[in-house]
Amino acid sequence: MTSPGHILDELKWRGLVHQSTNPEGLYEHLRAPRKVYAGFDPTKDSLTIGNLVAIVLLRRFQLAGHRPVVLMGGGTGLIGDPSGKDSERQLLDDAQVEANVRGQRTIFERVIDFDGPNGAVLVNNGDWIRKLSYVDVLRDVGKHFSVNAMIQRDSVRTRLDNREQGISYTEFSYMILQAYDFRHLYREQGVTVQVGGSDQWGNIVAGVDLTRRTERVEVYGLTAPLLTKADGGKFGKTESGAVWLTSKYTSPYAFYQFWINAADADVERFLHVFSLRSREELTEILTEHAREPARRLGQKALAEELTRLLHGDEGLREALAATEALFSGDVSGLSLRAIEEAFGGAPSSQHALATLGDEGKDILELLVESGVVKSKREAREHVGNGAVSVNGRRIDANYRLTKADLLHGKIALIRRGKKTWHVSRWE
Repeated sequence: MTSPGHILDELKWRGLVHQSTNPEGLYEHLRAPRKVYAGFDPTKDSLTIGNLVAIVLLRRFQLAGHRPVVLMGGGTGLIGDPSGKDSERQLLDDAQVEANVRGQRTIFERVIDFDGPNGAVLVNNGDWIRKLSYVDVLRDVGKHFSVNAMIQRDSVRTRLDNREQGISYTEFSYMILQAYDFRHLYREQGVTVQVGGSDQWGNIVAGVDLTRRTERVEVYGLTAPLLTKADGGKFGKTESGAVWLTSKYTSPYAFYQFWINAADADVERFLHVFSLRSREELTEILTEHAREPARRLGQKALAEELTRLLHGDEGLREALAATEALFSGDVSGLSLRAIEEAFGGAPSSQHALATLGDEGKDILELLVESGVVKSKREAREHVGNGAVSVNGRRIDANYRLTKADLLHGKIALIRRGKKTWHVSRWE
């Protein structure tokens, strides 16, 4: 376990410090064990990979002897944070927000330890925000906020400059409620540090100011830089959309593939930001990676560690099995989910299961009907050359696909050559 007084040195080495309030004071403050919190917006029952920066950040503080406090926005989630958004969020009802809070909790339990002497605490700001009256907020909280200062925050000013969209009073008020969270957590639990992404700087500073004005104490804020890729692309996005932290939306295989496909220019930064390995371990991995980049040792280390962290040993085994199957062609042992994920982008064709009958389907006819080849002559050529396999097994011109051959009773994976796959679906 790292000494609490050195957590900021560790974060700086990893490139995880963007801004902080009173840097010298924060450094001294963290020499003793403290309670550190980060907030998460329950707009969905999962979180994207971009949220992993803050989650792992809390884990780092915990490993340094501090106690993490995970704040779920069950109250603020009913309003929506305008930070980083160029349009008004769709408001969610109470039931949906509560369901989202429950769904996200499993993510935190995988990364952060909720047991032990500095076990994490999970709180829901709906428990106190829902009890506030409008008059109480205006009298006891709102009077400490200058509208002149609020409209200078990036999240607000950007929206004000957009004449077509603008910003509603509802979202404009979000900053006040998040600031109230910090004061409430200080009063009730002694929380003195808030962390988050750099897009949260304005909200964090607002909480620091409110607590200082009303409690006459100094609390602190720290932000990590928003992560971008070396090529300027947006981190956490793929051609198929966002990468999520639960298997409901992103399978362990797809999650693993996201990291294994990281560019060499990004792998060092990603390891520093996300890996919980020590400096010495990371230095060794990166040295080996630089020596033989083609082996992609950095990407493999990153992919295996994070897939195990978020999806467990079973999820990692599933991801590795699917990856190896695609490379070797031996796909017969893949789960249905792994097949759907691994071959989601491959061409596919639909067929009536009844047409297989008892004798099955002639492979040459199937190749033409499925569009794998253009003619029977071409089909014979590829099959005769041993270039066609079905479910990982090389076949000859006499082969007939039967119901018994179908994976999970409904799929045949046809491979032509080394890289061309086709998904034949039977229902």
